[in-house]
Amino acid sequence: MSVIQQGTATLRKAKKVTVKTCLDNPFVFQWKTIDGEDMHFILQTLEERLKHTGLKKIETPRKKKRSLTKKQMERKRDASTTELPKEETGGDRQKAGWTDISIRRQLAIGVNEVTKALEKNELLLLLVCKSAKPAMVTSHLIQLSASRATPAGQVPRLSQTLAPLLGLTSILALGFKKQSDKFTEAIEAIIPKIPALEVPWFQYRTEESVGDAHTDSSENEELDEIASQKRKRTESSQLDLSNVILQPLKIKKLVPNPNKIKKPPRKKKKAFSV
Repeated sequence: MSVIQQGTATLRKAKKVTVKTCLDNPFVFQWKTIDGEDMHFILQTLEERLKHTGLKKIETPRKKKRSLTKKQMERKRDASTTELPKEETGGDRQKAGWTDISIRRQLAIGVNEVTKALEKNELLLLLVCKSAKPAMVTSHLIQLSASRATPAGQVPRLSQTLAPLLGLTSILALGFKKQSDKFTEAIEAIIPKIPALEVPWFQYRTEESVGDAHTDSSENEELDEIASQKRKRTESSQLDLSNVILQPLKIKKLVPNPNKIKKPPRKKKKAFSV
């Protein structure tokens, strides 16, 4: 009689995929496209204005560090002991930083500066580069600029055209502040070329109703607060909600590292014996 022995191998349980669920916005916000002629006009006016102001950021060149061998380290030590320290002569070098700080304060460069300036309602105009990836980097600026009634638009090749003039590698967002005296003519010329933004909950606002009550100069603060509260109530009652369509919230599932890509192992640095 032959006895068949059963295998003792244990089956590995498949790991559960960690999934995080969150509520997604049902509205899709997109920048409106600007025509080719308007795009060239905007880029040309900004390029000419920036060249006229001469604003540029000057950075000190960084030297690349190279790994030295033992022989090179010994030669360097011998040279340092024999030679005397040389005096640095940098008289012709320009100072690092912006050429004109007063003009720089009139601009908001980058997504972070533009977001802070919009929250404080300091911008007259906002331009965003189309090459910003992913799109969510600049999509939040649509709602912010619409809430502040700031004209904003997406301009192709904004970073390629203006970044070299300012001495920067890239410009994903560029905002012009309200106290910008050097760019008033350019702003007035660019604003008509930018299409209006579409945000659903800002389309049904009515104009502020002004009350007919006349108050004396002595009763200022208390009566102003009461009048502002009455205006808010009348505005909320006069909203036309007949055309508003409610949309259900979407449920979004987030899977971390869906392709299961592992990070490469870190290379250990070789320690040189001195």
